[in-house]
Amino acid sequence: MPFPFTRNREFLGGRWIGLALLITAAWIALGPRLSAQQTPKSAQVVGIVRDSAGKAVVGVRVSLREEGRADSIEAATNSVGAFVFSPLYAGSYTLTLQKTGFRDTIDSIQLAAAEAKHCNFALTAADSSSTASSAAVRLDDRPNFTVAGVTDTSGSGGHGSETRMRTGEALARETVGLEPTEPKRDSAGGTGEAALHGSASESSLRTALLQSPNSYEANHRLGEFYFRAGKYGEAIPPLQAAYQANPQDRANAFTLAIALKACGDFAHARELVNRTLASEQSADGPDESNLRHLLGDLDEKLDDPLAAEHEYERATELDASEQNYFAWGAELLLHRAAAAAIEVFGKGVRLHPDSARMLAGLGAALYTSGSADEGALRLCQASDLEHTNPNPYLFLGKMQEAASTPLPCAEEKLARFVRDQPDNALANYYYALALWKQDRGAQTSDTLRHTEALLNKATAIDPMLDSAFLQLGNLYSVHGDSKAAVGAYQKAVAANPTNSQAHYRLGLTYKRMGDREKSNGEFAEYKELEKKEADQVERHRRALRQFLFVLKDAPGAQNQ
Repeated sequence: MPFPFTRNREFLGGRWIGLALLITAAWIALGPRLSAQQTPKSAQVVGIVRDSAGKAVVGVRVSLREEGRADSIEAATNSVGAFVFSPLYAGSYTLTLQKTGFRDTIDSIQLAAAEAKHCNFALTAADSSSTASSAAVRLDDRPNFTVAGVTDTSGSGGHGSETRMRTGEALARETVGLEPTEPKRDSAGGTGEAALHGSASESSLRTALLQSPNSYEANHRLGEFYFRAGKYGEAIPPLQAAYQANPQDRANAFTLAIALKACGDFAHARELVNRTLASEQSADGPDESNLRHLLGDLDEKLDDPLAAEHEYERATELDASEQNYFAWGAELLLHRAAAAAIEVFGKGVRLHPDSARMLAGLGAALYTSGSADEGALRLCQASDLEHTNPNPYLFLGKMQEAASTPLPCAEEKLARFVRDQPDNALANYYYALALWKQDRGAQTSDTLRHTEALLNKATAIDPMLDSAFLQLGNLYSVHGDSKAAVGAYQKAVAANPTNSQAHYRLGLTYKRMGDREKSNGEFAEYKELEKKEADQVERHRRALRQFLFVLKDAPGAQNQ
């Protein structure tokens, strides 16, 4: 798949494999204490307390203690049995409920950044002989938002700078790109014929079909053979013939729908999935969760994002798998529902702590919402899980490129990126940026030399990496070497004539050198390119249908 932020480049694909759960646990435990600037208090706990009859319990003493601390904070339930703790750091907490006449309730809570945790409590009377676990806290994992609709234009609103907005939109698109490229099927989804197809040849399968052209089995086997080989166009005719012979076989129908999707026939595929959902569930076919997930993919392709979001949510309710949570969160983030995406990715991370792409999605959502430091920390966690995978580093590097100040942990992790992949041009480029921004105040000669060497290495590995030439020019310009700066900017323009910033910086340098004619020419080119870029961004934003969602934050509105 293409590199997220550079034209005509490829990076390593494949499924991300969790390598270091202990590292992740340690990072989550230590991260919130790094500094108040890096991890702002942005989470909250909202609870409703009732008795065994379902009536609100007023005046319950509620204590919340963060793991590793001796002190606690307290609250009391109000007239509707509700309490709120806010704002809170991300981390692990112990929650205790006490009221005369009721048994004490103690439970643990894990909070992610910016999460609104909603809890239901059922207190048991002190004299109750029941041995049931009704006194235990029951977490309400339903989302704290409702997607109420879409609007046909997202405009350019929102908070923060245009640079952050553009970077956030790029990260959102690339988060969707982290979805597996291979379609997911149940172990029975392909009818369990892997051993047969390992030995059967195409010619023998076609011979069998010629002998029995109307046979479900012969058509299905040949279609499965082509499907497993990635020849989706060739797989469709026999799979369709098999479907006509036995439309009740959900496994064959599911495979056919995936093949149709791969060939761009989204409408036919969606119709087929809906018919399959309406048919009777078979023991050897795909479950409803997988069908809903596929339907969400097809709805998005057919420009029906609201339906897609609902299908991903339904798939997740049926099966809280990593794939379903990730698809749901990515869909929300793509359509600029960052707060909702943070909630979904946060829950996905807690359920699937070994998923690096889930952490990457959470990091992208946090960045998009304006929490750049917290987003960077999540990307650092993802890189610790799979330090040989370039994706977390590329996300982190893109965020550092857009940031005016150093991001927490970026320099350390990007240094590891270079150590692990010394011949990766972007690894050298992003580490150079992190070094330069970290040392911006001191500007030590050693750091400058190291930064220059990294940028030169990046351009040597990839002579078309215009962003590295641009940063070289900036480095030379800051230190008064106008001639070297001009040379670097010219190489950036040669590598990418549409790089508006390279033209702008070149124009500034010519102006300082007194060459007004060349300066005016570069500024004119810059203005033309900047207008085209702005128009392109606006077209993209208007084409993207933005979710309109409602947060359900009022404690009195919960579980009435």
